[in-house]
Amino acid sequence: MGIEERIELVTRRTEEVVTEEELRELFEKREKPKAYIGDAPTGKMHTGHFITHRKIADFLRAGFEFTVLLADLHAHLDDLKSPFELLDARSEYYEECVKGMMDATGVDHKDLHFIQGSEFELEEDYILNVLRMSADTTLNRCKRAAAEVVRYGDNPKLGGFIYPLLQTQDVYALDADVAYGGIDQRGIYMLSREILPDFGYKKPICVFAPLLTGLTGGKMSSSIEGSKIELLAEPEVVKEKIMDAYCPQGEKENNGVLEHLKMLVMPVLRSKGKDFVIERPEKWGGDLVYEDYQKVEDDYLSGELHPQDLKEALARELIDILEPIRKRFEGKEDLLQRAYPEEE
Repeated sequence: MGIEERIELVTRRTEEVVTEEELRELFEKREKPKAYIGDAPTGKMHTGHFITHRKIADFLRAGFEFTVLLADLHAHLDDLKSPFELLDARSEYYEECVKGMMDATGVDHKDLHFIQGSEFELEEDYILNVLRMSADTTLNRCKRAAAEVVRYGDNPKLGGFIYPLLQTQDVYALDADVAYGGIDQRGIYMLSREILPDFGYKKPICVFAPLLTGLTGGKMSSSIEGSKIELLAEPEVVKEKIMDAYCPQGEKENNGVLEHLKMLVMPVLRSKGKDFVIERPEKWGGDLVYEDYQKVEDDYLSGELHPQDLKEALARELIDILEPIRKRFEGKEDLLQRAYPEEE
């Protein structure tokens, strides 16, 4: 595979790459570069996570060695979102979810590496480097960097300020050439690019995925139940949430239904050589078959495609895509009980 094809794989369907020139130089120098994503095991994973993790397949196809960091200590430092005693169980749950997403995407997860943050983040050299960074980085700089990720509140805890420095040190500790994550991670990784060279380390190339709009029309939020679909949601729950979603006729802005189709369902279908099919009675024009997303959007904006028909088809495909993840958790109800005892 040529360099340009590898670059296309890594950069497609992304929000931003910092920088593409550095990515090209990396491929010119290294045949098997390293990339990672960090997952802080807090709340249950949902389709918003799937948008980001589907991209792992492109990194693997482009020849990367890819690591999923189960950032358990980060999860605890972020305003105690995960109690310390639940970190191991939630890390295990997140790993199973990621493997399930790879099953659903058709990627062999034997090519992925998983590591729990506490396996190396308590080592002496790691902590020493974090302390060195803390002596050279202001509280305001850390807060600005992590504002989109960490919950600070009116009376922020010290752990939230340490968080971005740990994430910066993770880049070095994992010897990552590329740091990958959602666009909400941008502030932290820009901090990493700024301060790592001051300590003699390479600055990471950064690849950012777009964030998924919630099904209620605004930002996807864990506190708004209808805005997200959990990966393990039962089929009837998936359909109910899609059918109730904000999807005004002919409108694209803040339309989580269209975004689920564009950013998750269509890419998965195309990777499997399948089309997106709208099933309609003959009296309403019969079935519609789409090979790419843009034609769906065009028909939707023109009024050719009705929101009800779009939702029915999206729900059907999404239920099918999530099935391998649900199967992966069959017989593992004890894991969910240990990871989220209050909810279960």
